[in-house]
Amino acid sequence: MKLLKKFSQAAILATTFGLSGAAMADEINLDTLLKTLEQGQVAQTAENKAREAEFVTKRNEQDAALRKLTSDRNSQLARSERLETSFEENEIKLQNLSDTLSKRMGTLKELFGVLQQVSGDASNKFQTSVVSAEISGRSAFMDEMAAKMGSSSKLASIEDIEKVWFELQREMTEQGKVSRYNAEVIVAGGEKVNKEVLRVGAFNLIADGKYLTFNPVTNTISELTRQPVARYQTSAADLQAANSGVVDFALDPTGGSILGLLVQAPNTEEQVHQGGSVGYVILATGVIALLIALERFISLMLMSAKIRRQLKDTTPREDNPLGRVMKVKEQYPDVAYDTLELKLSEAILREMPKITRNLTLIKIISVVAPLLGLLGTVTGMINTFQAITLFGTGDPKLMAGGISQALVTTVLGLVVAIPTVFLYTLLNTRSRNLLLILQEQSAGIIAERSEKGA
Repeated sequence: MKLLKKFSQAAILATTFGLSGAAMADEINLDTLLKTLEQGQVAQTAENKAREAEFVTKRNEQDAALRKLTSDRNSQLARSERLETSFEENEIKLQNLSDTLSKRMGTLKELFGVLQQVSGDASNKFQTSVVSAEISGRSAFMDEMAAKMGSSSKLASIEDIEKVWFELQREMTEQGKVSRYNAEVIVAGGEKVNKEVLRVGAFNLIADGKYLTFNPVTNTISELTRQPVARYQTSAADLQAANSGVVDFALDPTGGSILGLLVQAPNTEEQVHQGGSVGYVILATGVIALLIALERFISLMLMSAKIRRQLKDTTPREDNPLGRVMKVKEQYPDVAYDTLELKLSEAILREMPKITRNLTLIKIISVVAPLLGLLGTVTGMINTFQAITLFGTGDPKLMAGGISQALVTTVLGLVVAIPTVFLYTLLNTRSRNLLLILQEQSAGIIAERSEKGA
């Protein structure tokens, strides 16, 4: 590059010289230019030699590094061949030792396989067993045994086998015991309270007459947020209070599954609420019918007592229907018996509304209640079909509301109608009996007046 630069400068000078003509000839010395070019060529030659020497040095270094890497590669290949040969030899030895171990183990191999299976099954059983609420740590040992048996390099000792047998036997023994112990119980408010817990075998846990549940994940005991019906709680309280003897108690052989389903079943109040607005209307009509029937029953009972007293007395009284009917005879002492008969019939007709008051309303309610139940059934089925239209039939819980309303309203309608019919029949019979007494006494009065007229 420097040489090219010099030539460029010389060309520029020559061009300048050519253009300037004779004016520039005196200023430039050709010998000086030649000398300058010669010096530049010498310097360029020295620089090229230095670069060639540097290149040769680096090439020699790279050749040395290549020879070293080649030597290392060859040594590693040789080592790899030796290791591969050693691996194959060790693999053959290991296979021979494994065959020898299998032959020497014989039936012990089957024993360890069964022991591994039993340990795994027992671990799952112990995790969910309520016995673990009192006796902890059993599942961890069974998991360790199952892992040990799964590894071909580890064998179970006699002590391990005996401990597995002991834990299985202890589980069976504890299933037949009723044990008392103190433990932390999570109550409804979320607070932990130390209570006396009664464990009934491997089936149930109770405390203070309430059923408990055991959570194997957190290893905690808590009260059921919703307890079963009162008869089950009563039996639990009786069992906890007893010290000996036989006590009736409902066991859950599934370890809590049946109890969990039992507490989810709606009680009577919740079933009534499932009926919705139609159910409330049915209950309201039933209450009205009951109040009317109660009022009619009391009124007819008092009226019947007064009429019985009037039957024993010949003097008419104004406080009862029979007395008011008998008083007609005194009001018309001289009329003919046929006229008296009409006056008595008129008096009986005046008393009839007081005796049969509101009985027709009770009868209407006994007829309307099933119709209201049918209305609720139709409404519930409409809701059910709407849910099916929107969400399909994949989730039955979406249809449960409409089906519950459909069934509950029918039940409520029948529950109101059936006793209302009985009440109407009873009250109607009582009122008819009272009217028959009035008609009987009226017929006697007419016969007596007819005999006098004859």
